[in-house]
Amino acid sequence: MFVDQIRIHAKAGDGGNGCVSFRREKFVPRGGPNGGDGGRGGDIILKADVHTDNLVNFYYAPQLQAKRGGHGMGKNMYGRAGPNSVHKVPVGTLVYRISTQKILGPNIETSLTSPADLELVADLTNENQELILCKGGEGGKGNTHFKSSINRVPRQYTEGEPGEESHFFLELRKIADAALVGYPNAGKSTLLSAVSSAHPKIAPYPFTTLNPVIGIIELDDYKRLAVADIPGLIEGAHRNVGLGHDFLRHIERCKLLVFVVDAAGSEGRNPVEDLGHLRRELDLYDPTLSQRQWFIVANKMDLPGAAENVALLKSSYPDQELVLMAASHQEGVDEFKSLLARSFRFSP
Repeated sequence: MFVDQIRIHAKAGDGGNGCVSFRREKFVPRGGPNGGDGGRGGDIILKADVHTDNLVNFYYAPQLQAKRGGHGMGKNMYGRAGPNSVHKVPVGTLVYRISTQKILGPNIETSLTSPADLELVADLTNENQELILCKGGEGGKGNTHFKSSINRVPRQYTEGEPGEESHFFLELRKIADAALVGYPNAGKSTLLSAVSSAHPKIAPYPFTTLNPVIGIIELDDYKRLAVADIPGLIEGAHRNVGLGHDFLRHIERCKLLVFVVDAAGSEGRNPVEDLGHLRRELDLYDPTLSQRQWFIVANKMDLPGAAENVALLKSSYPDQELVLMAASHQEGVDEFKSLLARSFRFSP
């Protein structure tokens, strides 16, 4: 299961209560107060981890709870502090606080949360970056703090403060240097498997890839680039047709867009029209996406009719870089890597 949006509830630990105690030893009359303070409650912490690729752990355990601090004890002994509760999230996770804190039923629902209810708290984009989601409550004071010249036998103490509590919405946006964008069955997954060690699911039917898959491409001089295989987009994706928004948000962090088209039009499609539709969908979803650096991959060059369609692509987009590939036969892999390296100003 792949989960990239989830609603959670977090409750930090309460502080321990202070203690009322008096020193009672033989031959030490009127020993005075010696009640210790309560311990601090544990924090709820989110930590960005490169080895975590989605939010599925929160799907099964959406209630985050830290332990409370220990109560104070006699002989001025402090209560034990509650341990922090650390939860790993993927790098690229956005954390929102749900301002209304509406309860949507017994189960945690994600799609029912309105953007108007969300307040961005943090964007965890760096490895090992930590966010204190909820702070634990401070421990209460023991009766030692209340002694004075006129209050020799204080019986006052304070209770521990409650830990912070709130509802949050977590959203994962994959971080990659480049994104493979195209219609279903354009050969994006085959291309990614040809140029990297990634193993996305490959099958001859639409929407084989349902979740973004990231592959690491090794270039010369020990350079590496992360390339994301974005599941196939269709016309109307900007209106969330199909799974439009679920796929499009993963493109937002990518610096380079690689448009993969079926040059042979093997399913009765026109690659020139497909490219125009894809560019328009990105612009309607987020105008800044259409302004990013991009190039074209004409895939399936081993099939009949590809050469004629490539000529149309070149005439329609004369100023854009074009790579000819037959990814299933490992053809054009070196040219693709070379153009990728030049796009990021790496030595080919």
